[in-house]
Amino acid sequence: MSSNNLDTLYRQVIMDHYKNPRNRGVLEDGSLTINMNNPTCGDRIQLMLKLEDGKVIDAKFDGEGCSISMSSASMMTQAIKGLNIEDALKLSEVFSHIMQGKEYDADLDLGDIEALSGVSKFPARIKCATLAWKAMEKGLKEDSK
Repeated sequence: MSSNNLDTLYRQVIMDHYKNPRNRGVLEDGSLTINMNNPTCGDRIQLMLKLEDGKVIDAKFDGEGCSISMSSASMMTQAIKGLNIEDALKLSEVFSHIMQGKEYDADLDLGDIEALSGVSKFPARIKCATLAWKAMEKGLKEDSK
């Protein structure tokens, strides 16, 4: 697939998550609620996680922001459901490496998350893409204390 076609496909995946967010809403029985915002652009997110036996049982988000931040939150909540906390944090580390343009294990099946890889070319947008992930890290690390 040419680079142009891949960019177009990725753009479509991002816009699909933005227009049809997965896991958007309130998690009534969530065990963790984390609020974060990006003061440079105004994006804000409320992430709710339900944890049981060291696993992320459910994840939902609410908030306002650009297509990158909201689609990233949608993709992240899909990706972490069912993962144990350690694997969720590891996935967040991989995502961080992708955003920084660092190498990562290309054999990992990242699903829709891979569509955000192009964001690394736009430093001003990296904070948008990582907002939900930072909220997840903060919540899981605080919960483990």
